Amino acid sequence: MATPTTSRLLPALPSRPPRASSSSSSRSPTQLGPSRRPTSRLRCSLQPVEAPPPPGKGGEYRPSFADDLLLAFFRAKMVEEVGWDSQKPGYAGLIEVANRLMNKGKSALETEQSAVRVLQALFPPLLLVLFKALLAPIANGQLASVMVARATALSCQWLMGTCSVNSVTLPDGKSLSSGVFVEKCKYLEESKCLGICINTCKLPTQTFFKDHMGVDLYMEPNFEDYSCQFNFGVPPPPLDTDKALKEPCLDICTSARRRREIGSNGRSDDGLCPQV
Repeated sequence: MATPTTSRLLPALPSRPPRASSSSSSRSPTQLGPSRRPTSRLRCSLQPVEAPPPPGKGGEYRPSFADDLLLAFFRAKMVEEVGWDSQKPGYAGLIEVANRLMNKGKSALETEQSAVRVLQALFPPLLLVLFKALLAPIANGQLASVMVARATALSCQWLMGTCSVNSVTLPDGKSLSSGVFVEKCKYLEESKCLGICINTCKLPTQTFFKDHMGVDLYMEPNFEDYSCQFNFGVPPPPLDTDKALKEPCLDICTSARRRREIGSNGRSDDGLCPQV
């Protein structure tokens, strides 16, 4: 017996309509399958994230964990010198200790000497001796000046705020990248006192670098915008010609405001800080 053919046993299948010959690239977004959404919808669903501005570019300096350790270490050395600590934490407490250091000294010179001892305590004694003996004499002090400028800019932003290395003019007329420019000194801004700036920062820092590291330093604070220029490798002028010591009290100084009020009642006030 003959075997029936497949075409006779299976029912006829309906024929499919011919597939469109156009490519998938010509389809509109509404013709895509559910697994291929328009890329424009993906972009709309994502919110742009703005990175925080880095220090020194559009934002104030943000202390790191290492900066907090440096602040605590510096404050501990200042507390040892003063013999007193503030109940306030962080930078606010440091400023109160600096005020106590300022008021403890019987004279501006005594306050300066106390601040120099604080700076000395931050370094191993042998390190200072070796730096002054071996590195400071190289190239007439230019190598040491460049080194301390970079070290200052890297390690002291927690104290002063955003700063950067720049070029300064040396006494011989040459230009050297041994300067540090502080955009807005946090120490001056928070202390609100010209006397604290001069007697616990400017003068003792200049003395410390010269006497204990063999590096000349001339600091030029600007009491209008609170910036400060460090000039490593440049000797400071005599005290009687240093313009920073002839500046009037800051407008934000509460003591200066009280003195101005007293002056308006008939007592004279030349505007100079009595603590300088």
